[in-house]
Amino acid sequence: MKYYSTNQQAPIATLQEAVIRGLAPDRGLYMPKQILPLPKTFFGHLEEMTFQEMSYQVALRFFGEDVEHNALKQMVFDTLSFDTPLVSVSEDVYSLELYHGPTLAFKDVGARFMARLLQYFIQKEKGQEVNVLVATSGDTGSAVANGFLGVEGIHVYVLYPKGKVSEIQESQFTTLGQNITAIEVDGVFDDCQSLVKAAFMDDELNKTLRLTSANSINVARFLPQAFYYFNAYAQLKRQGKDINHIVVSVPSGNFGNITAGLIAKQMGLPIHHFIAANNKNDIFFQYLQTGVYQPMPSIQTIANAMDVGDPSNFARILDLFGNSYQDIKAHIGGATYTDEQIALGMQNCYRENKYIMDPHGTCGYLALQDFLKEGETGIFLETAHPAKFKEKVDEILSIDIPIPVRLKNFMQGKKQRVSMEHDFNDFKGFLLRRQ
Repeated sequence: MKYYSTNQQAPIATLQEAVIRGLAPDRGLYMPKQILPLPKTFFGHLEEMTFQEMSYQVALRFFGEDVEHNALKQMVFDTLSFDTPLVSVSEDVYSLELYHGPTLAFKDVGARFMARLLQYFIQKEKGQEVNVLVATSGDTGSAVANGFLGVEGIHVYVLYPKGKVSEIQESQFTTLGQNITAIEVDGVFDDCQSLVKAAFMDDELNKTLRLTSANSINVARFLPQAFYYFNAYAQLKRQGKDINHIVVSVPSGNFGNITAGLIAKQMGLPIHHFIAANNKNDIFFQYLQTGVYQPMPSIQTIANAMDVGDPSNFARILDLFGNSYQDIKAHIGGATYTDEQIALGMQNCYRENKYIMDPHGTCGYLALQDFLKEGETGIFLETAHPAKFKEKVDEILSIDIPIPVRLKNFMQGKKQRVSMEHDFNDFKGFLLRRQ
């Protein structure tokens, strides 16, 4: 499979080139040259397959021409060593729980797959060490750091905004050591992301170091997230539920997750409609209202992993729909919620359904409450375990939510981090001195 840049100015790339570069030379995002549909027989028997089996068939469409099939199958099966269960919350509303992986967040799927694919290419070419740069507003850092921990030939630098991730999230990527370096940036997520993008465009850095990104700008990170949309559909089929009018509500920050879902739909997955659920960082919501995309400085909210003022993957959504505002609006709805609305939604769901949500999943849940029509089946993505936001969840729901053992283990480790201003020259100098 060949990959092209959304800016259409860079040469066509192989999968290996796209994964190792992360960002195209023209600053565009890589997209597969073709989105290969799955046969109707696949959907007819999907409920008979395991999560790993169906995901391998999906992976073949993206990566099968470039990766030896037995190796690809092993990557998929190793990545998906946990389930993504579909849980009934209320009548016709389901939570797709994506927090059953090692770091209890949806990004475990993409991060674990990318680590295995990148290692496959490094071992194949016996090249120099690859430096993975990743900006995080919360869960990306922990998922990537743990997915790549101890992987030979790869060093990970996690950039995160000072004071703007939860203590538990911070513990998950600052206590690991080995080939993981955490960098605390005095700024917001967008500042961290700008440093990463600037590094990819710097000639001196790229001549000296081998750089790639593990944010959702990397095709190896965002494409595997399509897997669990198929798993949700299969679970509905097994339960004998209506599969003809499925609406999926996706808590959206950098928009990699919903882009993967849209690609799954183009592969034939019969999802009727998507909703992009935002917190107060409502740039996409405003675009749907006006047709004008206007990036803004990010606003800090209780759903911090969605605090993104200029979503990178908006470029991919534009590309998928040929830059047509009308087509985008026809396929994706939008919603936006304040901290107060999120807190009230958490309280109401807990009182009415005895279901505990994290602030991000709550945005998806609220969008279904507001827009789901009679006869439709709603699925919202519960993207992180509520205990990752224990202090806020306990305060809002007046409970003492237990901390899973995996999270406790992270919190007992000693934090190691490098503090830095959001200045590119400082960041560049740090990377060069580390070599």
